[in-house]
Amino acid sequence: MKAGALFARTAPPSAAAIAGFLWLLSGGSGPAAEEFRPLFDGQTLQGWVQRGGKAKYSVEDGCIVGRTVLNTPNSFLCTEKTFGDFVLELEVRADPRLNSGIQIRSECFDHPTEVVFGRETLRIPAGRVHGYQVEVDHNRNRRWSGGIYDEGRRAWLQPLTDKPRAGAAFRFGDWNHYRIECRGDSIRTWVNGVPAADLIDSMTLSGFIGLQVHASTEAGLEVRWRNLRIRELGRHRWEPLWDGRTFNGWRPIGQGRWTIEDGVLHGTHSRDQAEYGHLITERRFTNFTARLKFKALKGNSGFYFRVEPTGFSGVTGFQAEIDAEKDVGGLYETNGRAWVVQPKPEDVQKWFRPGDWNTLTVSAHEGRIVVHVNGYKTAELMDDPGRREGHLALQLHGGQDCDLFFKDIEWLVPVP
Repeated sequence: MKAGALFARTAPPSAAAIAGFLWLLSGGSGPAAEEFRPLFDGQTLQGWVQRGGKAKYSVEDGCIVGRTVLNTPNSFLCTEKTFGDFVLELEVRADPRLNSGIQIRSECFDHPTEVVFGRETLRIPAGRVHGYQVEVDHNRNRRWSGGIYDEGRRAWLQPLTDKPRAGAAFRFGDWNHYRIECRGDSIRTWVNGVPAADLIDSMTLSGFIGLQVHASTEAGLEVRWRNLRIRELGRHRWEPLWDGRTFNGWRPIGQGRWTIEDGVLHGTHSRDQAEYGHLITERRFTNFTARLKFKALKGNSGFYFRVEPTGFSGVTGFQAEIDAEKDVGGLYETNGRAWVVQPKPEDVQKWFRPGDWNTLTVSAHEGRIVVHVNGYKTAELMDDPGRREGHLALQLHGGQDCDLFFKDIEWLVPVP
């Protein structure tokens, strides 16, 4: 590869990337929002379709009513339309003996599908509703109403174990008001005005809304929903941060070697090279969510963000850890606090696939930083005092033999 290729002129950004940049500068407010509109007409189930089990759904007194049926799995009344970013408000009243939930950004396919979750590959049968569920909990000892469960996939993502006030807000056997906000990779919930879940997760960015009647050993148990309304806020999608063909928008610093092979970045470094090597963006970033796929065959690396080029170590700032053996998904601050979140070896074994492709996702918005590896949350900081702006970079560790591959480097932007 000729050196000149490393400094080629940057290609014009896509319209979505430009929109994303303007969105970040504006504080992430997104496109102009629509006004609230009814999601249910109060008289019919027009615009809804039943999936899963055979529970009975009907309309009574301006409410959607779901009733349990014996010997049938979880049932879902789902919108025909899909939604990306939105605010959803509704009221729900469930029999105290019955578990229920509100599906958001959910999916159901007529063929089997697979989802990577850590070292596992989850196989989802045809016709199985799966996706985020905002809990309507019947368990008085647990009280997780408003928490987020990943129906048909990863199970609990954010139970309310550390939010007793939110759990206490739910009124058993009475009407409860839910507010659900989805914006990019952020999902937040409120129950009767009390903040409940606050989840960062980007596995699914759009899908249908569904009303669950949980499988039960008792027939005729009832859950009612009313006053369903939604305000749409547009959608987000993944856009390339690297074009997969050139080094446009990126430049190397330090030692090591970077090449491009069939849409894959290949970084190598030898132990006799003491200086660290990086491939760093020309552009600076503030608030963002980015993801990439990596395969680490040898040595240590990292996905740096909000960094500045500096000195022998190459950059100063945060990295989400990448390694061929250990600590993957942790957070390390170079020329700062060193390890801020260092995962336990037994936890790394749950999410890291050695010698194989792994997906790393980093969400950094103001002082909140969340890292996922293969769908597992591996690190989270709230109100972190670290840097709020800088470059992105890929690292080749100094003084080590490194052999690493990267591809599909993307970031999340609002759709114009």
